[in-house]
Amino acid sequence: MTKPEIQVRRAGAEDAADIARLLRDFNLEYAEPTPAVEELRETIARLLEEGEITVLLAGDGPAGLSLFRFRPGIWSAGQETYLQELYVTPPLRRRGIGRALLEATIELARERGADGIDLNTGGTDTAARALYESMGFTNREGSPGGPSMLFYEREI
Repeated sequence: MTKPEIQVRRAGAEDAADIARLLRDFNLEYAEPTPAVEELRETIARLLEEGEITVLLAGDGPAGLSLFRFRPGIWSAGQETYLQELYVTPPLRRRGIGRALLEATIELARERGADGIDLNTGGTDTAARALYESMGFTNREGSPGGPSMLFYEREI
């Protein structure tokens, strides 16, 4: 028996409420602060309409999302892509939804002229790390000959 194909589509501003719900669930799952769904919905709708973010949705409900941004490259002529969020609802994990979203993200980034994708993930999120590494992403932390890469942030 073959696996059913996972449908991935590009989101529009009309999907902002679903995106906001998924992002809020994601932050709550990892005990991160999060605005109310309505506030997130307004922000997401605006950013989608302005072309500041691209969001892909997978499955019914939807079951998951990939949210990313494009920016002009500094070190190459191509675009850079920053994968800001990749999330699949907990009951639907380990069914290939995250992989389908990541594959579609890579394909769309190629179409837009990107020559790389960067992302951050938690050190304890072994499932996400395994997915990224299985798809060719490199964790430069502690790799031979490469500098250790750290992620910093600060509220201002």
